Amino acid sequence: MSDTSRHVDDHQLTVETCCQKYTTQTTPKVTLGFVMRNRSISIIFGSLVLWAVATYFLFLDQQSVGKDQDKDKLSNQISRLEKQVKQQIIINKELLKGIENKRRKKEYEKSNAAHVSIDEIETNKNKKHENKFESVLLQKIENNIDQRKSKSEQKPTQDTYISTETNHESTTLKQKLPDGSPIIAILVVSCNRVTVDRCLEQLIRLRPSKEQFPIIVSQDCDHRQTADVIAKYGNQLLHIKQPDQSDIEIPPKEKKFRGYFKIARHYKWALNQVFVKLGYSTAIIVEDDLDIAPDFYEYFLGTYPLLVNDSSLWCVSAWNDNGKAGLVDEHAPHLLYRTDFFPGLGWMLTRDLWLELASKWPKSYWDDWIRQPEQRKNRACIRPEISRTRTFGKLGVSNGLFFEKHLKYIKLNEQFVPFTKMNLSYLLKDNYDIAFVNQVYQSTVVSYTELKSGNIVAPGPVRIPYYTRQSFKNTTKLLGLMDDFRSGVPRSGYRGVVTFFYNGRRVHLAPSANWSGYDITWS
Repeated sequence: MSDTSRHVDDHQLTVETCCQKYTTQTTPKVTLGFVMRNRSISIIFGSLVLWAVATYFLFLDQQSVGKDQDKDKLSNQISRLEKQVKQQIIINKELLKGIENKRRKKEYEKSNAAHVSIDEIETNKNKKHENKFESVLLQKIENNIDQRKSKSEQKPTQDTYISTETNHESTTLKQKLPDGSPIIAILVVSCNRVTVDRCLEQLIRLRPSKEQFPIIVSQDCDHRQTADVIAKYGNQLLHIKQPDQSDIEIPPKEKKFRGYFKIARHYKWALNQVFVKLGYSTAIIVEDDLDIAPDFYEYFLGTYPLLVNDSSLWCVSAWNDNGKAGLVDEHAPHLLYRTDFFPGLGWMLTRDLWLELASKWPKSYWDDWIRQPEQRKNRACIRPEISRTRTFGKLGVSNGLFFEKHLKYIKLNEQFVPFTKMNLSYLLKDNYDIAFVNQVYQSTVVSYTELKSGNIVAPGPVRIPYYTRQSFKNTTKLLGLMDDFRSGVPRSGYRGVVTFFYNGRRVHLAPSANWSGYDITWS
């Protein structure tokens, strides 16, 4: 073989060898790149699928949240609408009451001018206004009473109803005397105390006018001896008897408080008789174990205009819960206060208030019930510096609760104060609140120790602050004040402030100046 041919062959071999090497080296690279490309596409595709699934579920969740939000909005709108409807109902009721009062006034004037009998007025009134709201309410009240009577009790005794209709026709609608003076009924709540004569003697002896202050004694318990005592006063008063003496259904845990259930039933019946059956517009409730002050009637006559003209008031009470000797200024029997605490024990209310409370009157513990925010509605009572009543009834359903430690030390006023000749407009809310807050929070802050020792240089009223329930209770115990709360309100308190007299000084036991309301959990 020539060298040229060998060179060509070698070159060809080299080329083939090189081609084989190239092919051998390049094929794996091409295969690897293809695989990686497919994997990338798979990852991207998988990511897209996951994104689509996540987006789908997110969309569903947003729909669910949107539905919940729509439900919440709809619920809020319904709640607001419900509140507006309730407010409108209250306004409508007040308007109906106002219309009804005006109608009665006109009817009363017409009846006097034409000398129409009471029976004719009542007949016409029932025919023309039987569908009125108040008439319906009164009928419901009467029906509730009637349903609880047994067959034998459905026939009331003569001294219950016959005397009611015959002896009191002359007072017509029983709102005012011919000279314009108010007629205020005295409702004496009695049961089985033969000592009721002690109370009645004082009420009759101090009464300035039988016509202006008719006395109605409502007796429960069917106690013959007590009935005989009341009967001896004849036409000086009206004696009515609570006919329902049936047993009351009482929860097993409250069997020992049966007396409180009977009292609540009696109060409801008696107040219905005074305001519905007899038609009085104002009444003073007196328990059968109360002594009264010489100016008892004058006190209520003087405060009557306040009660009927100031809608922020709902009662006038003769009682100061912290009115013990040593805690009142005996030289200031003319001083009167507003209080958020319902005192009871000789108190005046209007027919309008009774109509408001009657339909929801509780089965027991009526006095604590009436102190609840739902009944009080931020309204206040008037109370005196020195009490115009004092209890002598140690024994009763409360078994002497508070009597030995507190009640028997209450100071009864002995001086006659001419309230009807005094300007009491300072007790109207708009006037009173500004002056009261200024006096309380501009007074000097002192401690109990300083107050007791008398080492106080600054003149005028002083203030002892309290910030917690316990600090209040600790201080009241040191001072001899009553330390309990009812629905968060301390006894005799106004805007959280308990005012009393100690060591010759006016003292305010007061919360902070930024007080925002009562805490019901303090009870």
